[in-house]
Amino acid sequence: MKLVRFGEPGAEKPGMIDHNGDLRDLSEQVDDISGAILSDASLDVLRTMDQMKLPLVEGNPRLGPCVGDVGKFMCIGLNFSDHAAETGAAIPEHPILFMKATSAINGPNDDVIMPRGSTQTDWEVELGVVIGTACKYVSEEDALDYVAGYCICNDVSERHFQTKLTGQWTKGKSCDTFGPTGPWLVTRDEVGDPQNLSMWLDVNGQRMQTGNTSTMIFTVAQCISHLSQMFTLHPGDVISTGTPPGVGMGMKPDPVYLKAGDVMELGIDKLGQQRQEVRADG
Repeated sequence: MKLVRFGEPGAEKPGMIDHNGDLRDLSEQVDDISGAILSDASLDVLRTMDQMKLPLVEGNPRLGPCVGDVGKFMCIGLNFSDHAAETGAAIPEHPILFMKATSAINGPNDDVIMPRGSTQTDWEVELGVVIGTACKYVSEEDALDYVAGYCICNDVSERHFQTKLTGQWTKGKSCDTFGPTGPWLVTRDEVGDPQNLSMWLDVNGQRMQTGNTSTMIFTVAQCISHLSQMFTLHPGDVISTGTPPGVGMGMKPDPVYLKAGDVMELGIDKLGQQRQEVRADG
């Protein structure tokens, strides 16, 4: 299934993409696409419905973030071997975790707004993992059983804020609009192996990132298992699992960063595409 949230920011409704690619309204079945309906049992109920009998949504409404009421937005840093190489970083011994503020979460096609003083806003296409069932102390072998589905995340980053303002990476990762998520949540049964998904990102029509989740240092299962040893993962939590090479910071001979008016387009196999225009804030 492809589950979506559509409508104006803060007033999104739950929806589903039917077999014909049309948007159907799920408002009479569920309150929201959030942790409360992401268990296997709840998703099975949605699967049994006749999609074609659900109300058809006319027009072209805005798509919101594909998961509502996210409790934790976790990100794994330097998790692609070829991306670590382009940044000159050592291969980590364990998954590098940083948190992205949930207030950064944005619709997949909403504008990305560079904060005041930004000079190094960068792009990062990433595979997002959405937890469906609460888990703690899970093994790698069982970890994927706790996944509701997958989505695209653009881990937009302000590199000066991230690396030059004393503190942790969170400063450069959590600016408003820096977490486009969606366009839809694709349930795990439709995705299959999360370690064999091609991914790409263009800026102004020029291909910047090309990669595949097969080059992850730590697999999705390893990331889930590792994090669950330290704290509970709750339904609706999102893990953004790292980016392939081609980020602006890694460009040679000089880094290349976003500017107002730029357009990012990005996609992952089976998960759709995003498009964001870049604007300056005030």
